[in-house]
Formats: sequence, C-alpha cells, structure tokens
Amino acid sequence: MPKRILEGVVVSDKGEKTVVVKVERTLLHPVLKKIVRLSKKYHAHDEANALKVGDIARIVECAPKSKLKRWEVLSNASAS
Repeated sequence: MPKRILEGVVVSDKGEKTVVVKVERTLLHPVLKKIVRLSKKYHAHDEANALKVGDIARIVECAPKSKLKRWEVLSNASAS
C-alpha cells in the first residue's frame, strides 16, 4: 500500500526536530450542500530543523517515531 503524502502549512516549530503541520481539506456537506473546510494538525519529524512557521510542508507517512509523530517531512519540500 502506498504511503500517503499531505501538504500543509507549518504552524509550530518549537519542538526539537518536530514541526506541526496544519492540513486543510474541503468537502461537500451532506445536508446543507455547501463546501465545508476542515483542518487537522499533524506532528512531523524534521531531521534538519529546516522548516519555520508559515512554510509549506509536504509530509509522508512513516513508522511511529514517538507518541505523536507518525509523519516525516519530505526532503524535497519547498519552503516559501
């Protein structure tokens, strides 16, 4: 099974080798038939501590690295 890749904005870089990435998605509400924006935060492993708050990050699934980290930053992620 392929690993999922998500893209989002870094909202926190306070942890050592850790960033928090906010990923937004849209869906059609089943009753109201309006577009609803949902977001979720993921803790991701950033080995180089390269990303800062506001950067665009691409993260990929990985084996658990700690209690919360199940994602890691792709090395070819572009910073804004």
